[in-house]
Amino acid sequence: MTYARRRFAGTLGLVLLAVTVAGCADPTATPETVGRDRPPKGFCPPPEAPQAEPSPCITFDWNQRVAENHAFRSPMPITEEQRRQALPKAEALAAVLKKLAASGTSQDALRAAAARALSLTPDQVDLRGARFDPLRDVLVGGGEGRVCVNGSVDGTGKADAEVVGRTADGACLPGLGGH
Repeated sequence: MTYARRRFAGTLGLVLLAVTVAGCADPTATPETVGRDRPPKGFCPPPEAPQAEPSPCITFDWNQRVAENHAFRSPMPITEEQRRQALPKAEALAAVLKKLAASGTSQDALRAAAARALSLTPDQVDLRGARFDPLRDVLVGGGEGRVCVNGSVDGTGKADAEVVGRTADGACLPGLGGH
């Protein structure tokens, strides 16, 4: 086969392929209307569109989508008995944070003091903070099982602690998230 015939056969094959693929397109679709007349497969139609029957689908409601995306931050439920048993640890952590807020501390000293108040080891205590001397804008958390004790010192030096359930992603302190 000569070069010209091979080139012609290759070109003919490409043209036939293009014609075949083009035949599968929606003849009424234009670049301006593609995807606008109906939602992508798997998504719910907009609330104003008529719906023949309810079906499970991905919602278009932005607020609901954000809430679902941030669900990992939500604490898991704990029983009142678990809360009651951990309350003395929350009071001890609040007292430690109040004392350190007045005097200042280092990150390591704060972690060690919080661990003693919570009857944990220092590596079981999570810290998130801005300033340690003076102690301000700091979160401290730790716990065992589903129960966590989280404490905070705000920008004015006010310290507090509470008993909460561990978050869905397994942490005591809520995740920071993204976007």
